[in-house]
Order: sequence, then C-alpha cells, then structure tokens
Amino acid sequence: MTDPMPEHDEVFAVAAGAAAAVRSGHARWLTLRAMPGMGRTTLLEETVRRETADGAMAARVVHCTSAESTYPFSLVRRLLPDAGQDVPFTEQPPADEQHTFHRLGARLERIARRQPLLLAVDDLHDADEVSRRWLGYLARRPAGLPVLLLSTECLTRPALALPEAHGTSVLLRPLSDSAVARLARRAGYEAGCGAGDAATALCVRAGAGNPTLVRALLADFADLAKLSDPSTLCGGTEPAGLREHPTGPIRPPRPIPSVVHLHRYRETIARWVTERMDLVARRLCLTLAVGAVGAVGAVGAVGAVGGAGFVGVRDTAHITGPAGADDGSASPGTVRPTSYTAPSGPGLLSQVAAIYPGVRVPAPGSAYLAGLARLFADPLTGEAVLAASDPADLADLHPRFARLLHEQGAPATAVAAHLLHLDRPAEVWMSQCLEDAADALRDAGRPRPAAHLLRRALHGPLTPAHRATLSLRLGALELLHCSDSGVRQLRAALELHTDAAARAAVAPALGQALAAQGRTGLAVQVLHRESMDVDSTELARVLQSVSALIAAHDAVAWRDAVARMRELVSCVPTAIEPLVRALVMEYDAGAGRLSSAEAVRYILPRLSAQVHPQIRTGWLGSAATLLQWADRTQDALALADAWLPPPPAFPDLSDAGLQCLVSVRAEAALMTGDFRRVLAENDPLLKARTAQGLPMPHIVSMVALARFELGWHSAAWRLLAVPRAEHTDSSWEWNELRYARGLLHLDEGDWQAALDAFLACGTGQRARDFVSPVATPWRSGAAHALVGLGRPAQARELAEEDLGHARAWGTPRTVGRALRAHAAALGGRRGLEALSESVALLRTAPAPVELIESLTDLGRARIDAGYGRKGRADLREAHALAVRLLVPGGRTEGHARQVHGAGAQHRQASADQGGGGHESRAGAGRLVRLTEKALRAGAARVTRPAASAGEALSPAERRIVRLAAQGQTNAQIGDALHLARRTVETHLTHAYRKLGVSRRTQLVGRLKGTTGLLDTDSHHG
Repeated sequence: MTDPMPEHDEVFAVAAGAAAAVRSGHARWLTLRAMPGMGRTTLLEETVRRETADGAMAARVVHCTSAESTYPFSLVRRLLPDAGQDVPFTEQPPADEQHTFHRLGARLERIARRQPLLLAVDDLHDADEVSRRWLGYLARRPAGLPVLLLSTECLTRPALALPEAHGTSVLLRPLSDSAVARLARRAGYEAGCGAGDAATALCVRAGAGNPTLVRALLADFADLAKLSDPSTLCGGTEPAGLREHPTGPIRPPRPIPSVVHLHRYRETIARWVTERMDLVARRLCLTLAVGAVGAVGAVGAVGAVGGAGFVGVRDTAHITGPAGADDGSASPGTVRPTSYTAPSGPGLLSQVAAIYPGVRVPAPGSAYLAGLARLFADPLTGEAVLAASDPADLADLHPRFARLLHEQGAPATAVAAHLLHLDRPAEVWMSQCLEDAADALRDAGRPRPAAHLLRRALHGPLTPAHRATLSLRLGALELLHCSDSGVRQLRAALELHTDAAARAAVAPALGQALAAQGRTGLAVQVLHRESMDVDSTELARVLQSVSALIAAHDAVAWRDAVARMRELVSCVPTAIEPLVRALVMEYDAGAGRLSSAEAVRYILPRLSAQVHPQIRTGWLGSAATLLQWADRTQDALALADAWLPPPPAFPDLSDAGLQCLVSVRAEAALMTGDFRRVLAENDPLLKARTAQGLPMPHIVSMVALARFELGWHSAAWRLLAVPRAEHTDSSWEWNELRYARGLLHLDEGDWQAALDAFLACGTGQRARDFVSPVATPWRSGAAHALVGLGRPAQARELAEEDLGHARAWGTPRTVGRALRAHAAALGGRRGLEALSESVALLRTAPAPVELIESLTDLGRARIDAGYGRKGRADLREAHALAVRLLVPGGRTEGHARQVHGAGAQHRQASADQGGGGHESRAGAGRLVRLTEKALRAGAARVTRPAASAGEALSPAERRIVRLAAQGQTNAQIGDALHLARRTVETHLTHAYRKLGVSRRTQLVGRLKGTTGLLDTDSHHG
C-alpha cells in the first residue's frame, strides 16, 4: 500500500507532543506551512485521525474556501455550530468585537473542559479576517484551555502571526529523491531500465519534491501507457513483457511522455496559480515563468549566453542538436529546453520590483522564495504557468522584461527572447537587439532562427539604408532554407538603394544567389545592367570581373566571360587585374593551355597585393582553386581558413568568392585524405539546407566521397541519388557530382553505370572547354570502367589522352593518377612500368588516396608478373598507409586536428549516416578493404600497424630497430647488444611486420616523429 505521507514522521511527532500538552490542560497551536501541493490537507487529516483514534480528544475539522473569505465570522460559525445568535453576521466595532471574542472563547472553554478539543483548520489563509483574529485571540490566552489549534496555510499567502511561546509552525520539506523514486517504483517504473530511470528523473526534476506534482506526473504516464502506440509520444520504450530481476518478475516499464502530454501536471500548476495565489505570488510566478520559458522558447537553441543574474539567462553549454543542425524539425524561433538555472535571491527581487513598481515582494532568503526557485528549476513549470496566464498580462510583461534586461546589459539573445512577443519592435534599440541576437545565432551555426530574428527586426523603425543592409543579410541567411525567399530579400536590398555605388555593392550577392539556383543568365544580366549604370570605370570593371566569376556556373556564359576578361587584362586597373587574370588562368588550365608551374609563379607573389575590396574574396577563391589544382593544397587550405568563419558559423553563401573557398576547402581536405575534416566542416551545412534551399552539388559530392572513403557507402549514395537540376544546369558543380557517382559505381564493379557517369561528366566538361584531368579525371575513370567491360583498346585511347593533358599541367597527382589508368589499359610489362612511375611520382605529392591505389595496383601487377616478394611488400605498405589514413591523429596536418575539435558535433555521424559505427574502426574504410582484399589474393599476411609506430614493439625490438635506423648492420647491432646475428635478424623480422615495412630503408620514414626511437641511446643494455 502506498504511504500517503512519506517522510513526515517528524511532523507527526511534533503534533503528538502538542496533543499531549493539551490533554494535560495547556493550549497549543501548530501550523503546517508549505507551498501548494505539498500535502498540507492530507497531513492535517492524518494528524486528526491519529490524535483522536483513542477517543481522548474530540476534533472539529473545517476546510476553508476563498468563497467564504468575505463573510465575517464564517469560520467561527463552522467551528461552533451550536453558538447560534452569539456569532454575529457582520463586522463589529473593536470594543464590541472584543466582547464577542470573550463570549465565544468562554463557550469554547466549556466545551473543551468536557473533553480536550482539536480545532483543525485547513487553508487558514482562505478564512475570513475576523475569524483569523479570533483564533489569534485564543492563542494568546492558553491558560487552562485544553485546545489544540491545528492549521495549515500556503507559504505564498501567510495568514496569521501567533505567539511562539505556546506553539510552533512547521515548514513541510520537499520529498527527497529517494522518496520520489519509491513512488515511481510503486507506479511501475523500476530502477535500472531506460524508461524507469527516465521517468524517475523527470519526476525528481519537474516534481520539485512536491507530492501532488509527482503523482500528477505518474498519472500522466499511466494515461500514456494506455495509448495504442505510446512510442510516438515518448523518447523510447523497453520491450514489453516481464523482465527478470533478482527478486523475481516485475512489471514492464512504461513509456516516458513528451512535455505536451502532461495534462494533469499542467492543470495542477495552473489551478494553483489561478486559484491559490494572491496578486504578488501570481506576479512572482509569472515573472519566473517568463524568465524560465519565455527566453527558452523564443530565440533558438543558442538561448541567452552568459550574464548570470539576469532573469531568463540560461546556461547553453549543451545546445539541442549539433551546431549547425538546423534541420527544420522545430519551427523557426523555437527550441527545446536544455539546462536552466532558476533565478532567485536579491537579483530576482530587485528585477520583480523594477518590473512591477510598488509591488510588495518577500524578504530575501525566505522559505517562500526558495520554494518558488526550486519549483521553477525545470522549464515545465514555467510552461504550465504561461499556459494558464492571461495573454494581456504576458503582453504587458515581455516589453517590461526586454527593457529591463537591455538597460542592465544582458546579452542580446536574452533581450530578443522577449521582443519576439511584440507585434513589432517599436523603438530603434529593439531592432538593434534583434539584429545583435541574430549575429550571435548565426555565429553559433543557427541560420534559421537568426533569419527569424532579422525578419522581425525589419519591422522596426529603420532608415532605408539600414533596411537595405538587413535585407541583404537576411537574404544570405535564407538561401539555405528557401533560396527563392533569399533571392527576394536580396532583390529588395538592391531596389532599396538609389545610389549606383551602393547598388553595385549589393548586385554581386544577388547574382551569386541566382547563379547558385541555376539562373546564371539572369545573374549576368543583373550585373551587366548595374555595370552600365555606374559612373566609375573602375567600379564597372569590378562588376564585370565578378560577373565573369559567377558565369562559371554556365558553359556558354563562362566562355563569353573569359573572352571579355582577355580583352580587359591589359587595361584593367591594378587593383582588379589579379581576379581578371586568375579567371583567364582557370579557363586556360582547364583547356590544357597552362602548366601548374606558370599558375603558381603568378599566384603566390600576388597573394599579399592590395586589391579592390569588392573583388578580394573572388580573387582569393580563384587563387585557391589554382593552388589546389597545382598540388599546393596546404596553401589553398590556408587561404580558405583565413577567410572562412570558423565552425560552427556558416559562410555567406551570397558571396561568390567565399563560395569558391568553401569548395576549395572541402576538396583540398578530401585530396589530402582528411575525410573527417570534410564531414566536420560541411555536413552541418548540408543538414541545415532544406529541399527549397540551394542545391550545392559540389559540396554534396565532397561529403558523399568522404563518407564513401570512410566506408559509409549507402550514406554516400543517399546524397548522390537526388538528381535536382543536373539535366538543365551546365554548372561545373554538376560535373563533380557525376564524377562522384562514377567512382561509387566503379567501386561496386558496375562497369557500365560507371562508364555512363564518367562520360556524362566528360560531356559537361567538354561543353566548358575543360579537357584537363586536373579537376574531374573522367577519362581515367572511364578507362578503368572500359577495362572492366573487356574493352582495353578504347580504355587505352582515353587513358593516353588523359595522360597527355596531365603531363601538360605537370603535377605529380594528375600525372600519377593518369599513369595508373594508363597501366590498367596497357597491362603487362608496360603497365608495370607505368605503375612504377605512378608510385614514384605520387610519393612526392600530397595525394595519399592516389598513392594507396597505385601501390595496390603495383603490388598486384608484380605478383602477377612473378615478383611476389616485392608485390606483397607494396601491398603491405599500401595497407599500412590506408590504416594510418583513417586512424584519428594518424595524419600529420595540425589543422586537421583543430578542425576535429571544432567539429565535435560530427562524432555521432556514423549512426546518422547509416554507417553502423564504422568511423571508430580504421578497418572499415574503402582503401583498407581494398588493400586487405589484395593482400588476401596475393597470399600475404594482413598487417595492422599500431597508431604509434613504436607502440607494439618489445623493448628488445625497440633497441634493435633504433640501431638499424641509424645505419648499423646486423653484425654491428649484435656486437653492440651482445646478441647472436640470427637473434638480431629474428627481432628485425618481427619488428618489420609490426611496423608494416619491408626494407631497412623504410624504417626512418616510418619511425619519424616517434618519441625516443630515433634518439641516440648510449645505454644499450
């Protein structure tokens, strides 16, 4: 049976002591004080039952109601029903009232002389004022009056001050966590299971130790358990049926409901606020609720950062969902509650007094204030209070709150939480706060709620120029979620400006947005029109060069734009010349007319040159593209890192130059084998995008290939399977997507599908005059597919053409990659020679993926040619490189580790990608599977090098390897360590296998950077 009043033995002991004194002829009083719902009534009734059980004391019990509070003597009349005409019906003058009190006291004394009397008054705060004065009169004349006055009162509405010499008041403590857990267990929620622990935790947190609230929550849970499909309303359930338990079978756990279904809980709190609290208490509760929930539910997952002491300021160390995961699952401008620290103490009192001047507030440190603070420690309480509040009260409170927080210097997000409840920001500071809060959300990777704030700010009193600026910023933010809406905002920003120079600053953003939508022709028209309207020749050239950069998204427009750039190269101002020349170089590189050395010689000296501000990002984006193609990946990444905002913030997608840098950053990281960096920096961007947002096919391709390399094959296909506008849009980005599809088909052995994808990519590239394999080596991919289809002659023709263009560009990566395809088409001795050249070249390039692939092919070819030992050594080296490539920290780029830290939100990616948790296991990657398969086919043992080169070596092996790496022979090592030569050879064989090397000359490279192994050690013993 459930204990009706857990943890109240102390109260019963105090009551028993008071009753014993009364039976001895001495009057006593006992007041039970508590917040609403703490069980005052139940405790009073249980005390009456206990003290009257033996018949030694009579009891008269009255439950007061607010309806009787206006009728004088109504409580007295119920306590002394036989008094009749001795009890007046109206208030009396003081003298007459004292006479009535004496007469009624004498009547009560006569009754108590016959048998000690217990007067139990529940909710004394609801009694009429005259009756309360009479009870105070009785408490001050206790001599010879065997009466126990037992009363309850709400902590929020103290009713009566009584003399402490003759009684006491008891503050009912909240239930302990263990008591709440016992109640939950009795309701079927067992400890040790997911649902049971979650239910108990919610009862502890949201119940605040209040028995009524705890039972309301448990009743809500029970209702939800009766639903046919409760899993739709909860965070998860355990399998139905009885579970085994050391003490025997127990009831199955019940589902944990979501907040919106806690009807009894909400109704209980609403009843307290509307029926049990006076004006001061209601305003206190409303203030707390607006602070706890108003800020939580309005701004976004970033909430209000910092500013301890402000009502509504929340701790947001744990954002709901990963930064940047603006997936639209919540409506714009809303968040789910996270951790909230309820304000209390003098800070709260001063703010309430400032918001409601003249309102009496409780003393700091009072039990009343502490009770309220605990009650509002969970946002559920605040939500229930707001649901029961008068909308007019809320409409009055939010602007008061906003102004107070603004004047106190609270974070803009805390102020904006309240401004969102206004129809429109009426003052300039309100719009500014909304704008500042939008900046904070944008920097935290939350573009959707940031856009929501900017839309509200636009309704404020703004100058035309400021309105245009906000429209420009809003348009850039909305491109991810609704590109059409973003374009409308950018167009509005353009039309708000009448000055040609100001319009020229906005037009490139509109042009980039249109081109990203696939409307490059319209984008070029917009920029051409604006260039014709400006008076400045330099500004006109700026718009023309930016137009050429944007024209790269359309094959015909790109060819025409480059022709114009060639005409401008000799006459363009110096501050604009770098972008103009870089665009021409991009075209020439793709057309096979330029070498990488020529490109690098031009780009590097000019990176520090002064350029026109409006072309700076465009110039850097084009420069980074050429550097990436030229195998200067670290230089390209450095430019991208310097100009792109660090995670979790998103780049401005309306800036064509920044969009180029985003693409360069993703592709350069993929080229260097830093697949996790690709995902950490770009997955949030794709997750924030909606179906109505920009397609971004190049970023989609890079993320898909990173997933593919990590072994998440199905997740990669899910990204690449959506065709979007690829059949009508001639942007280079769709060619990247076609090429990525070809690679996945090739890995699956679907040769015809791979060939079709590569040829489609080639068709798109040729339409742009792009014949070089520097970006999408589709001919090499098609050659591999043709070999698989048994058509080596056609494969050889494509591979030789690709190799010729690769040698013209002249980087180890492009040549080495083309040589591998050429070798596949040739086969035999000539193929083996091509692979040897490919590996030699790729060893000098930052191209780990291509090196592993060529090494694998070389190992297979050598084994097939009868060079089994060398071939297996190549395969082991390829396998070791593949494992090291996927082990976190196995790469040497320091920046990669920084990005892994900044992109911590990606750690759950394997589950989201459908990867089955493969990310944490190096052996799941594509290249590892490729090399392991080749090793098995070549009858070689698969080696798995440790993440640290010397970690798996024994002490003896470490000493021998150190001396071998220093160049000593086996005989010299034996003499130095006093070992037989055969023993030295055995230790070296074991060490080679552990380190994944096959020759002495490979030791130094393998051990480089390993602490202690290459250091000279004179203590060989």
